[in-house]
Amino acid sequence: MWRAEEIEDEETLTALLEAARTREGRAALSDALSDTLCLLPASPVPLLLLRLRLVRNLLAGDSNNQRTFVLLSGPAAVVSSVLALPSLTPDVARAALQALGNAALSGDQNREAVWDALFPGALREFARVWDAGVVDPLCMVLDTCCSGEAGRGRLQELCHEDMGLPILVQLVTTASRVGHKEEWMEWLLVKICVEEEMFETLFAALGSADGAEHSDGESGNGFTAKHAFLLGTLSKCLTERPEEVIVSNSFALHVLNVQKYAAETVDFTCRGSSSLPTGCPGIDVLGYSLLLLKDICAWEPASSQSEAPVDSLLQTGLVKHLLKYLGDLELPSTIRKAMAKEQGDQQPALASAKVCPYNGYRRDIVAIIANCLHGRKQVQDEVRQLNGIMLLLQQCVIDEGNAYLREWGLLAVKNLLEGNEENQKEVSELQMQEPILTPEIADIGLRVEIDKKTGHPKLVNSS
Repeated sequence: MWRAEEIEDEETLTALLEAARTREGRAALSDALSDTLCLLPASPVPLLLLRLRLVRNLLAGDSNNQRTFVLLSGPAAVVSSVLALPSLTPDVARAALQALGNAALSGDQNREAVWDALFPGALREFARVWDAGVVDPLCMVLDTCCSGEAGRGRLQELCHEDMGLPILVQLVTTASRVGHKEEWMEWLLVKICVEEEMFETLFAALGSADGAEHSDGESGNGFTAKHAFLLGTLSKCLTERPEEVIVSNSFALHVLNVQKYAAETVDFTCRGSSSLPTGCPGIDVLGYSLLLLKDICAWEPASSQSEAPVDSLLQTGLVKHLLKYLGDLELPSTIRKAMAKEQGDQQPALASAKVCPYNGYRRDIVAIIANCLHGRKQVQDEVRQLNGIMLLLQQCVIDEGNAYLREWGLLAVKNLLEGNEENQKEVSELQMQEPILTPEIADIGLRVEIDKKTGHPKLVNSS
């Protein structure tokens, strides 16, 4: 049995911390939990930090200690002792949140106790601590408390416009500045924006007068670094783990609306020199919304009875929209160089042609089109009817600033021609005309050919 006076000095606390790292040590030190909680309120900062870390270690994976912690009103004791400090330091905030996160792992009763101690006031204070080491455990606590059927009520509270939304805005604001190291932030934002369909609300709130950046040069055309961070985080999660995300039609359409607005505000006369993120909020919002659309158009619901979100996007005229973007761009660098070599100084200047605002812009548009074309005859026919076949053939080349454009272009053409005799016929007729109407391919010694056995398009050497 441990007595309070035995855990009052730093040397003893440090030794207990080390002992509590093991399962056996946690079991042997379970009696120390009650005394440690009692000592938290009167602890000076150095001892408070050590005691919070001891509580954290005692709760790690020990269901008995986790239950005892809640029975002793541990969540409220931890929160009140931390918020009583004149200023909340990152180390103290991190240790407190880690302790609460460990406690929340032991069932919904514990999660409810942790939530009651934190929401909403304490969460706002923790979200204001500008430190990546605090962002991660805070997101872990939020995600854990809001998971599962029992956590839906807490998730709805977190999404409440007056109570919870300011916490989310502050959290995204902090994370967009200091970053995060673990995946908890990604899953929390996916849960809120995609599963709860709160993307539009949170996106709008991030641009409100209270949160928008006006004095530090980070605001651009109504978009901020926070908007770019949100889209980039969602894109990363959907790209890396699409099978673990359920994409709704509503979310897909909201992302498309953001992309359209961003495309109206970005300056397409200035050639970008870097990939995402560029540091320019408007361009980053444009780029990340395109990346999201690329993955949304490839995402398929688990049930074949459900409509895929790409179908909703296609009904809005997405393909026509993308082909126009692609057609407004200058030709890929390989084609421009070939034309310049052939025509010399007689080559007319295309002053009205737009340029890529970031490295990868052209590739991302082609990738979305390629995904839309996959297995969809109506999209294949639409591209032909919009005179887009030649435009897609022009993308089957290397282009400076658009890595993997050739690969995505070939995939788009494959999906365009596969099983579609009308499109195959049009391509074959194009290549029989003189002069060859596909200089982008001919000038690098290649031509498109339909494999008679498979019916698939392929590039072959023309020599």
